[in-house]
Amino acid sequence: MNEAGHACRQVRVHGRVQGVFYRAWTQRTAQSLGLAGWVRNRRDGTVEALLCGPRTAVEEMLKRMHDGPPAAQVDRVDAVQCANHGDECSSDIFEILPTF
Repeated sequence: MNEAGHACRQVRVHGRVQGVFYRAWTQRTAQSLGLAGWVRNRRDGTVEALLCGPRTAVEEMLKRMHDGPPAAQVDRVDAVQCANHGDECSSDIFEILPTF
């Protein structure tokens, strides 16, 4: 989303974040904040997400991702501004994608 007040971040979460319901937690939390995008496991053991929506909601989601669900142990959250994810950010859907 390129509109003022909106943000899009590509995120990679490192630590014990697979097998602990991190994706389901991310989807539920993102939806509660009104974000669009997706989350998926990566074969390297990280979780990747695309967060799109109001800038304040994206920043709040990034803060929460440092903790995650109770069983997670997050070591690091890397986030970069998206160049262009128009179609993925144009809806109000936040989905769980297959492992990549």
